[in-house]
Amino acid sequence: MTTSAHLSPEQLRTLFLFEKLSDEQLNWLAERGRAEQRPAGSVVYGEGEPATCFFVLLSGAIALSRVLHGDDVEVNRTDQRGVYSGATRAYLGDRVEQRYPHTLRAVTDTEFFVLPADDFAHAVRTWFPMALHLLEGLFFGTRAANAIVSERERLLALASLSAGLTHELNNPAAAAVRATAALRERVAGMRHKLALIADGRLDGTELHRLVELQDDAVQQASTATGLPALAAADAEDAVGDWLDEHGVTEAWELAPTLVAADIDVPWLTSAADTIGEENLGPTVRWLAYTVDTELLMGEIEDAVTRISGLVGAAKQYAQLDRAPQQTVDVHTLLDATLTMLQAKIPSGVQVVKEYAHALPPIPAFGAELNQVWTNLIVNAVDAMPDGGTLTIRTWREDARLLVEVADTGTGIPAEIRPRIFEPFFTTKPVGEGTGLGLDISYRIVVNKHHGDIRVSSQPGDTRFQVCLPIEQQPEDS
Repeated sequence: MTTSAHLSPEQLRTLFLFEKLSDEQLNWLAERGRAEQRPAGSVVYGEGEPATCFFVLLSGAIALSRVLHGDDVEVNRTDQRGVYSGATRAYLGDRVEQRYPHTLRAVTDTEFFVLPADDFAHAVRTWFPMALHLLEGLFFGTRAANAIVSERERLLALASLSAGLTHELNNPAAAAVRATAALRERVAGMRHKLALIADGRLDGTELHRLVELQDDAVQQASTATGLPALAAADAEDAVGDWLDEHGVTEAWELAPTLVAADIDVPWLTSAADTIGEENLGPTVRWLAYTVDTELLMGEIEDAVTRISGLVGAAKQYAQLDRAPQQTVDVHTLLDATLTMLQAKIPSGVQVVKEYAHALPPIPAFGAELNQVWTNLIVNAVDAMPDGGTLTIRTWREDARLLVEVADTGTGIPAEIRPRIFEPFFTTKPVGEGTGLGLDISYRIVVNKHHGDIRVSSQPGDTRFQVCLPIEQQPEDS
């Protein structure tokens, strides 16, 4: 690096940034600033370093770059004289973190006018007080608005998920309540029929046979797979006719229960031989109550298992009782998100999961990644109002893990694609979207996880790809 003499006020006036300043102001800048030369290929300053200087390009070409998932990605290149970079927010003082947001490199031999950050801040505050108030209002106002709307976006998403979860929980809960009420009636009926059976008409041997029949009926019910509708109707007719022929009343009511447990005419014939024709009516009713009780307990078990699964998915989705950053299984997070969003995915949308096997767990903020999956999946579903296919793929590329959310919707027009990650930009009708979903997703993936998120789209094939580092990345300074 070569440091030259101070620039003259006349030289500074040739820069568009300073051309309207007074002679006194130019003299002040000339005294405090300096000209610096940097050789081609050198790093002028690095991303994340303390922002100590404000740079104005005098000659040469420069490139700006940022680190994305471990790669140095160039975001701009220019040789325009007078462009500036560096401590551009120094005038905000310690209210914001004063660090360089990117890396500046000299593409060719370059020369800069360099002004210490404190002097640049003093000049802005002293010479442009009105502009300072406007800039502060714009910066902090936008940041506050983003925070408020982001929080509202989270609350709206939470309300939507809560409504869906409540709906999903209500179905198995209601089924469990109905089955419990019916079970109470069946148990009472079993006690009554058992009293009739045991009312002196069966000896010990016959009672023992009856218990064996009960055990066999329960075993039949527990392993029953269920018949197709037409086959079940035929079986119910056959069982009902057999019961009528053997003097068992209300055969039409008993037949569906017995058939549901895979109890057919041969089984009933064997039971009649075992227990005797004279005891057949009370015995069949008692066995029907036993079978119905077993089936109802199965319904209750299924309902409770479903509730437990939903609660587990909700806990996994919210990452309750876990450290903010942890090692997570991306497939587990995706499955939990799909479970939480089940009520929002219409029947016309087919969900296809193409998960790569043996993907390693990654260090991540699980709850925040779930927010990313939620935003991408909801957007994909919204893009398919007439139905379609939602495909979620995962795979590994070198030291990165990729998650792709694809839909067969109408696609994103090419003219708006560059803007979709901008705050408040939305294609949805007023009141249906805040325009922060993809902005939040971008910041979670890029800023917090040192990853990348990109999109490709054409009618019938829109894909959002989230790229995450597999290894722990250094924290932002």
